[in-house]
Amino acid sequence: MKVLLVSASPRREGNTFTALSEVAKTLNQEGIETEIIEIGSKPIGGCIACNWCKQHPEEHRCAFNNDMVNTISAKALEADAFVFGAPVYYGQPNGSAVSLIQRLLYSNGAAFSYKPVASVCVCRRGGADTSYQSLNMMFEMMNMPIVTSQYWNIAYGREPGQASQDVEGMQTMRTMAHNMAWMLKKFHGEPTSERPEKEPWTPMAFIR
Repeated sequence: MKVLLVSASPRREGNTFTALSEVAKTLNQEGIETEIIEIGSKPIGGCIACNWCKQHPEEHRCAFNNDMVNTISAKALEADAFVFGAPVYYGQPNGSAVSLIQRLLYSNGAAFSYKPVASVCVCRRGGADTSYQSLNMMFEMMNMPIVTSQYWNIAYGREPGQASQDVEGMQTMRTMAHNMAWMLKKFHGEPTSERPEKEPWTPMAFIR
């Protein structure tokens, strides 16, 4: 089994990457292969409703081939589950994340439908919850089982790597990863009757 994790942040190895790395590490401990892709800072255009992908369904890709969309789309065909991470801009997922996911799902939806998915949002202070809901709405339209955690899949941080200091956020990432592993093993017929064991809760209120 393999999980594809996509960081839609333009910042290489920033806080979105930090959160996804915690998820990947936990999935690896569960015996599940992972791959993290960072889209980088190159622009990702939005869907222009040209419907080329619908006229050429055998291609499994978007008409435009000048960004990361089709690279990720090809990898999606072999993936068993997904985690999409996005930074929060003005209380919403950043524009590249939205454009990326909309084009992936529209042009190659069969590669995503009925596969588990989790959203991860990272912010400095606010807007992560609405961003998280916004991402999930796209996946729900594709019949993708949403993997949850002990809290919304949110982490906090501003400077690169700062999210690792969000103790509760990192625990939320690990819990979500254990839940995803449990779900995948169930779907693949492995005898995993026991529910994932939870860590003792480590709340963090950000008041220093």
